[in-house]
Amino acid sequence: MEHRQPSGQAAGDAPQRAAANRILIVDDSRLQRRILSKMLGNWGFEVKEAESGAEALQICRDEMPDLIVSDWIMPGMSGIEFCSALREMPHDGYAYFILLTSKSEKIEIAQGLDSGADDFLTKPVDSDELRARITAGERILRMQRELSDKNRLVSETLGELQRVYDLLDQDLLEAKKLQQSLLRERQRHFDEGHLSLMLRSSGHVGGDLVGFFPTDDGQLGLFAIDVSGHGISSALMTARLAGYLSAAAPDQNIALALQPNGKYHANRPEEVIEKLNDLVLNEMETEHYFTLLLAFVDMQTGCITIAQAGHPHPLVQRADGSVEQSGSGGFPVGLLEGVTFSQFEVTLAPGDRLLLLSDGVTECPDPSGEMLGEEGLNEVILRLADVRQAALLEALMWELSDFAGTEEFPDDVSAILFEYSGPPSG
Repeated sequence: MEHRQPSGQAAGDAPQRAAANRILIVDDSRLQRRILSKMLGNWGFEVKEAESGAEALQICRDEMPDLIVSDWIMPGMSGIEFCSALREMPHDGYAYFILLTSKSEKIEIAQGLDSGADDFLTKPVDSDELRARITAGERILRMQRELSDKNRLVSETLGELQRVYDLLDQDLLEAKKLQQSLLRERQRHFDEGHLSLMLRSSGHVGGDLVGFFPTDDGQLGLFAIDVSGHGISSALMTARLAGYLSAAAPDQNIALALQPNGKYHANRPEEVIEKLNDLVLNEMETEHYFTLLLAFVDMQTGCITIAQAGHPHPLVQRADGSVEQSGSGGFPVGLLEGVTFSQFEVTLAPGDRLLLLSDGVTECPDPSGEMLGEEGLNEVILRLADVRQAALLEALMWELSDFAGTEEFPDDVSAILFEYSGPPSG
């Protein structure tokens, strides 16, 4: 049975309805149902009736009411049994449950609360008390619906953020592929030696870059770059710098000079870095700076000319296994105008090797925060004296993981290994 507010009822005769519009009355007494229905209908509620708990459950399955007023004592299914069954039903909303009872013992009240009831009303029902209990229920329903709305908004926002994250993640994976493609060759064998390179970002993309380019005057150019910061902006910076030291386009490589005979010869490394410093400060709108090590290997003599701009010192391991580290240090590129750089030389004998590493190696922390440092690096290289070519770089990463206690490093790691065998006989 259903009761609706008469169309001619004055607005002031009933409280404003917002949180609860539909009320279900459950009572085996037809008279009690009629009394409550008349009262609630006059207050502007949409009322439905059920004479048993089983009938009430079916009504709730079809359409969940906002508020339920149920007698405790009924034949068949009692009020608290109905309430327990109601709470087990899957439903997005919440129905406020008021039990009608003549019971007043605390243990019985506790039993009703345990079954899922929200409030109690003593029979016979007083209209003012019923109205007060319903008003209290409406406050609870209003707060519950506001919370549900906010939770739904949060869920929708999180879902949208997840979709944006997934798109960004896909873009970053593509960016990683593009950045790794800047390192077209990981190994190159020459008559005079073997070259191995490694590039590993701490995230999807990073600010490290290594590479090489041959010259027409019998030299091999090597460069190692470490741009400040991490992420997309650093990766974009490395991509732009790669163009200035390109092996594929020697006419755009500022480390090479075109000769009258059409050949490209090596420029002085210190002058190349000074030119790069001017380019970054005057032509690039960026707050990034970078460290750089630029070296030219004379493939016939093994003499290496190196200019260093804040990058870690080059490491030389002699054929007898001993390790040497030296360098001029230098100032990073892109911080100050008018900075000058210097160059120095080291010479490799057949069987010696040159290792250029980013600071992601020496500044790698162990679980206690202690960094590997140059001495720790020397010890690692001494242990790996018999390991050659790309296997050395792979073994170095294993050593670094063992030292850090993790395979995820806080900084990018990059490396160049050149093993000199000397000019071919004859």
